[in-house]
Amino acid sequence: MPRYSELSLSAQTAYAQLFDATLASELSRSVGSLRGSFAKKTVKGREYWYFQFTDLGGTLRQLYVGPDSEPVRALVAESRKSRDEPLVPLVRSAIALGCTSLLTRHFRVVRRLAEHGFFRAEGVLVGTHAFLTYGNILGLKWTESARTQDVDLAHAGKSLSLALPSTLQVDTHGAIESLRAGLLPIGGLSGKAGPSYLNPKDPDFRIDFLTTLHRGGNVPFEHRQLRVAMQPMKFMEYLIENVGQAVVFCDEGVVIVNIPHPARYALHKLLVFGERSASLLQKARKDLLQSAALLDYLKVARVWDVEEAWADLIGRGRGWTARARQGLDALAKAAPDLGVKEWLRFKSK
Repeated sequence: MPRYSELSLSAQTAYAQLFDATLASELSRSVGSLRGSFAKKTVKGREYWYFQFTDLGGTLRQLYVGPDSEPVRALVAESRKSRDEPLVPLVRSAIALGCTSLLTRHFRVVRRLAEHGFFRAEGVLVGTHAFLTYGNILGLKWTESARTQDVDLAHAGKSLSLALPSTLQVDTHGAIESLRAGLLPIGGLSGKAGPSYLNPKDPDFRIDFLTTLHRGGNVPFEHRQLRVAMQPMKFMEYLIENVGQAVVFCDEGVVIVNIPHPARYALHKLLVFGERSASLLQKARKDLLQSAALLDYLKVARVWDVEEAWADLIGRGRGWTARARQGLDALAKAAPDLGVKEWLRFKSK
């Protein structure tokens, strides 16, 4: 069974136009207007609306809007509608022509985080949502891309925090809380909020915040500037180097996000394959399917990207090479038609 089919030229053009228009809109907003979100807070038993945004200096600010009332709620609704309205026709055209959109509730989470500055603070969308987005970027429709209930987001955390402005603050927890979607942080062993959020009434839908492994091992830590707990993961630093931009969308709107390089994403799946426990065999299988689909296309279209990413991977030490070899062996069995061991044989010995 083919792992992908090509999107029509019209669909590819629609995605390219949507990306350009969204990027132009974002640039215009960053200079000429405030990009943020409305949030409701309870103070002494009464509810009030505030507008939260990150200014050009990187500081999180709040503007008081007014007490919770019908006129204020109407103002909030109209503002949210007008913000995305000019781009909605392009979004719907791209979807109608075959581009892959996000599920609405997933999109709302990503959009709210974007409004609070998560992606401007170098946050990265990872996991299956990134994989689905590669299809739009590369002009493809994946044939084995089962949708996921997880929204996985990564950030360089301690490893790259020095690259962030010292004044930068992003209230990630507040962004999720403002959605009022019932998403609650899962408590860790210490009693503090953990790096995952879920809705107790819908436990299959969760948000995971990931970061690179650091001296503290795999113990979750609170990212001071992003105001959220993050789970350190092996090999994450490889995945979130050399990131690019893309747009994700549903029929409600569109937003710019950061995503990993597709070749690194494909090879990272081989690295983490060996880290999956026996209870996560389904996720391990999904890792291999996504890696196979990307490599199948990249082998023909951008073989040099894969070879450069592979050389970087195995140049990082014995542990990396051992895990890469393990994943490569598994992929060779799962997708023998790819000939990955012959393709990368001189690097995998």
